[in-house]
Amino acid sequence: MKTSLETLDGLKRSLTVKLPADTFKQKTDAVLQKMASQVTIDGFRKGKVPLSILRKQFGDNATSDAVNDIVNETLFDALTEANVTPAARPTITKIDSQDEKEFTYTVEFEVYPEIEIADFSKLKIEQTKVKITKADEERTLQGLVDQSTEYKSVKRKSKEGDQVTIDFEGIMDGKVFDGGKATDFQLVLGKGKMIKGFEDGLTDVAAGKSISLDLTFPKDYHAPQLADKEVTFEISVTDVASPKSPKLDDKFAEKFGEKDMDALKKSMKEQMRVEIDSRIAEENKNAIFNALLAKSDFTVPQSTIDSEAQNLLQEMQERMEQQGMPAQGDMDASAFNTEAERRVKLGLLINAVSSNHNLTASKEQIDAKLEEMSQMYGENAQQMIDYYNEDPTRLTHVELLVVEKMVQDTILEKATVTFKDKKFQEATQPQA
Repeated sequence: MKTSLETLDGLKRSLTVKLPADTFKQKTDAVLQKMASQVTIDGFRKGKVPLSILRKQFGDNATSDAVNDIVNETLFDALTEANVTPAARPTITKIDSQDEKEFTYTVEFEVYPEIEIADFSKLKIEQTKVKITKADEERTLQGLVDQSTEYKSVKRKSKEGDQVTIDFEGIMDGKVFDGGKATDFQLVLGKGKMIKGFEDGLTDVAAGKSISLDLTFPKDYHAPQLADKEVTFEISVTDVASPKSPKLDDKFAEKFGEKDMDALKKSMKEQMRVEIDSRIAEENKNAIFNALLAKSDFTVPQSTIDSEAQNLLQEMQERMEQQGMPAQGDMDASAFNTEAERRVKLGLLINAVSSNHNLTASKEQIDAKLEEMSQMYGENAQQMIDYYNEDPTRLTHVELLVVEKMVQDTILEKATVTFKDKKFQEATQPQA
């Protein structure tokens, strides 16, 4: 075997492999002999058809199969000989099977870039801290109360705290906008769940009444097609219900799986800490890696971007299906290219840092990470741990998380780090 590697544009490479012509001839004959045992030709018994007849009738198919077999059998050794690692499966671009002395094929592929890791001491990174206050605990407890509050229909006009049931249509430019229509929609007045003016307009209104509200969506509304747009809501109030808050006693605690109020409050505090720690850890991780990415300028193979973009599209479609929403079957994966490129770059950087600093996860670290992750599963924590431990391949994900955290710590040891305080409420707001 002879190999010749050529550098094309950027990360693209071309590898030409030359083999003795007899190798191709023998492989083609082997393919034809296999065909002989499978095909039936008039005038010949099955398995007794001469190769010359088979070559005449099935030569093109045999050639194609022989080429694929030879490439599959020799490509790994050829790449090893050329000392090159493709970022994705190589593509055959040229075949020469006519030469009497040599059979030649050429493949093209992209390689991974050489990565120069930034000097950590020159990185400036901001990290977030959150302190859970007594007021935060009281608000969280009130949230549990709200979940358990019962509403009873009343024959009076609505007021703050009441739950109203409505049918409505949002009309913009003379027609109902997408997502602007609902039936039997329940809303507790005073919670600020709707745009400004919506809940105020439903205050002091009795069941059976209809109202019209001319409102404007906020400039920073999460749906850009509605932001800062004027809308008219035509609303019919079908029910007004008064709240009956539960008594904070042991029966209330039992609804949440705890024996008494002290146990409920303790469990609630622990869950608050677990939730906020998880959110802040993600925010701080992003701050670290964004700083690293900003100082790391290199090109990544387009094939890896395409593959990751396809993964992101599939993830989005799965989430939409889980939420009962129609999947965007006509969406092009290239819409995710920016995020896909970021993920690929970050993956290569993390791998380079962990390799350069010999960062590996021990069994004790993996077990500790599993225990930490399981805290989000409450009473099903052990079931989650058992699931991962049942199959060693599942632990690979946990191992990567441990190494990722080790990379973060390695960067923080040398970087210039500043801290900012964030309120619990702000830190737990859903991300737009």
